[in-house]
Amino acid sequence: MDDQTATIYELKKLIREFVAERGWKKYHNLKDLSIALIIEASELLDIFKWRNVEKVEKNSELMLSLKEELADVIIYALRLSDVANIDVAQAVREKIKKNAEKYPANIRYEW
Repeated sequence: MDDQTATIYELKKLIREFVAERGWKKYHNLKDLSIALIIEASELLDIFKWRNVEKVEKNSELMLSLKEELADVIIYALRLSDVANIDVAQAVREKIKKNAEKYPANIRYEW
């Protein structure tokens, strides 16, 4: 299973089964999953603390940490969406449409 073949449904199911096998479902409520998601996002950000981007990109150990922390963020985001009964594909399409209205493509943004 890779990005080309995996579906969001398959990933949610994989995570749901992992949680069920360990009896963790009782701990997976919207509040605690949201907290866990932010904690993992903070761990992802911590990789860059006091480092420039090039140093991270050239360091295989840091890039492995980036991969693992990003996976944790995605796992918690998918689990949160599963518990909240949010259709991720629909939510992303709706949000992209809203963002397109807010940030039209014909305007160049300089940050």
